[in-house]
Amino acid sequence: MNDLEELRQVIVKFTQERDWDKFHNGKDLSLALSIEAAELNEAFLWKDASEVNVDKVKEELADIFNYAILIADKYNLDIKQIVMDKISRNAKKYPVEKAYGSAKKYNEL
Repeated sequence: MNDLEELRQVIVKFTQERDWDKFHNGKDLSLALSIEAAELNEAFLWKDASEVNVDKVKEELADIFNYAILIADKYNLDIKQIVMDKISRNAKKYPVEKAYGSAKKYNEL
């Protein structure tokens, strides 16, 4: 079993033991993920990035990962495969020779 699968199983078991599945539809999981991402942003608000509370970042990232994994589970998605597919698509949109050191969007390269 790989690490992602182990995480998925632990998170799913945690929610099932608490009978939270009834609340975990795709829409609400997506909203929860977005809210947690906003809480991560809040950790950086009005600060220099070097001043951020790393413990707060860890806490919010854990929440984000939990919800992302639950969404993937809800739709029977292979996390590794969807990430690899996205990286492959991005590699075509952002070839190294054009994108290296640039923050431009693919259509501006």
